[in-house]
Parts: sequence; structure tokens; C-alpha cells
Amino acid sequence: MKVVIPKETAVGETRVAGVPDTVAKMTAAGVGVWVQEDAGIAANFATSDYENSGAKVTDHLEELYQGANVVLRVQPPTLSEIASIPSGAVVISMIYAVRNAELLQQLAAAGITTFAMELIPRISRAQSMDVLSSQASIAGYKAVLLGASRLDKILPMQMTAAGTLAPARVFVLGAGVAGLQAIATARRLGAVVEAFDVRSAVREEVESLGAKFVNVPLESAEGTGGYAKEQSDEQLQRQRELLEEKVTSADIVITTAAIPGRKAPLLLTGEMMRAMRVGSVVVDLAADTGGNCEVTVPGEEVNFNGVTVVGTNDLPRTVPHHASQTYARNLTNLVLSLVRDGALVVDLEDEVVRTICVTHEGVVRYGK
Repeated sequence: MKVVIPKETAVGETRVAGVPDTVAKMTAAGVGVWVQEDAGIAANFATSDYENSGAKVTDHLEELYQGANVVLRVQPPTLSEIASIPSGAVVISMIYAVRNAELLQQLAAAGITTFAMELIPRISRAQSMDVLSSQASIAGYKAVLLGASRLDKILPMQMTAAGTLAPARVFVLGAGVAGLQAIATARRLGAVVEAFDVRSAVREEVESLGAKFVNVPLESAEGTGGYAKEQSDEQLQRQRELLEEKVTSADIVITTAAIPGRKAPLLLTGEMMRAMRVGSVVVDLAADTGGNCEVTVPGEEVNFNGVTVVGTNDLPRTVPHHASQTYARNLTNLVLSLVRDGALVVDLEDEVVRTICVTHEGVVRYGK
């Protein structure tokens, strides 16, 4: 079986879908791995490291894809890249199927089987393959560092001969994987941390990290698979009203609320932000899907009435070495779980495969 790891071509993408230790793991299992030259250079993985791990390295795309059985990627292939992939091959990457209908049609027409990693089900057996969780954890960590670097205060309390400096206040909206990592990081840096989530079940996790859970008397919004469900406009408005005091008293607000396949819910209105202290910071981790903050500009950092609003897209790509390691391990765990007698088996009776397989045998399966 030939597994191919190409260099990512999406603008700004620094991650790679395979790293030397995952290459070594696959080759030890009898899988042949081919890597495009300099595929990992942006994440500081040298070509020689791949070769030493057992990969064959080439810069010739025709040689790279010839006879490929599996193609591992971070971002979806472009329409021109699809033409290089052999019919019958399996592409495993983030596909963003909900917004890429044309791409799915092209992949199906090319006879390519496609696994969308963003659709990995949140079940025990698939935890080691969950790319959303692995990348969200890194995003939560980096969000705190970005907020701290933009803030006009230090995070921990400091007692000096000139007097005591009070600790900064951090408010985290959403206590999923990203939110919990943000809480843990902010606490380690000495901030006073409060957090809110529409799922009351996460309260214990928030408090175990040393943060205060903000109790808002609203109907619980527990969804399936560990996600929150979408709330009505009336519920969101009531939530904003009840949280405004916490938002306006915070030095850093980190928003992480997302509903899979939907536009991010609006949590911070412009009116709320006008009441925030000049010099405070908002880091919007939902910028990719519209943002939790009304004034977020996806991919940019803006100043709104003296408040810095960070809308950096896809924060894990700003920590490419570790983000690549975790992402590559997720993919490798999936691949090796599906290898039978030296070939990757697409078993649609398998819950994981059935959930993530969005094209197969010339048919778009997503949404059916």
C-alpha cells in the first residue's frame, strides 16, 4: 500500500499531514510512505528526517502520485490537484464538506473516495483520530498567549516595592476542548479566570481547572457528540444580557462557541464591546465560521473603540510543529485501524468510516 503526503498549497497553511514519527509508525506496519520534498519544512521537519524514518522523498508530482492508494492532507485538494490523484485512491483530510459541494462532486467524478476528518464521530473508539479536538486544544492555548501579548497588563498578581499589581481577569465563553485549554493556560499564567458554557455538565471540568463557572439560568443546550446544540435567537439574546457584566469587567475575553456545520453564534455585540475597558482584548476562535463577536474581521486584528479584537483564522497553523504532530497522529491512527492484509479497507458498516466517508465509488455520500 502506498501512502502519499504532499506539500500543502493553501495560502497560509504551515502544517503537514505526516511527520517523521508517524512515517516511522506506518512503515513499521508495512505501509509504503512517499513524501513530497519540503512538505514539512514550514513546520520545521527536515526532508532528511522523513528519509531517516523510512519515507521515499520526491519533488516530482507524477512520481509522487503514481500508484497512490491513500493521500493524506491537511486542507482539501484543489480542483487541479484532484487531477493528479489516481482514480480509486482514498483522500483523507479536512474537507469542510458542509461548504464544499462542488469539490465533493469533483472528487466523486474522479472516482476518489474521500474521508472528511472534521466529521470524525465523538465516540470512545475514535478519540485518537479526533482532529477537531487535537487542533482545538492547541488553539485554546495559543488564544491565551495572543490575548496576553496584546493586553496592556500582565496576567499574574505581582507584589512589588511599588505596590501590588492585581491579576488580569480572563473570561472564556465556551468550555469545550479549546475553552478548557484556554482556562488551564490562563490559570497557569496567574490570571483570575471565569467561564461560561450553555452545557451545565461542563461545570465540574471548569472548576477542576481552578476557574469559576458562571451560572446563567438558561435552558441547557446539551447537543449530541459532546457539542452544544443551536439556540434560538431569544435564548441567545437573553444569554448576552446576563453575560454582559462579566464581559465588560474582563481584561481578556476568549470566545470558542461553535455549532458543527453552522454559522457561529453571536455572543458579543458591538454594544457590549463599547462598554469594555479601553485596552482590553477579545480573541475570537470562531472567526473561521463568522465569529462570536459582532465586529470580528476573519483573518484580521482590529481595534474597536479601544478594544483589540483578534480574528486570526485557524490558530493551530501558528503552532505548526505540534499542530502537525497531533494532526498526523490522528490520521495515522485512522489509517492503521483500517488496514487489512496490506490494503486500506473502506467498510461502510464501520461507524467511523460510514460517518466520515463523503464520496465513494463515484457517488457523493455526504448528506445522504
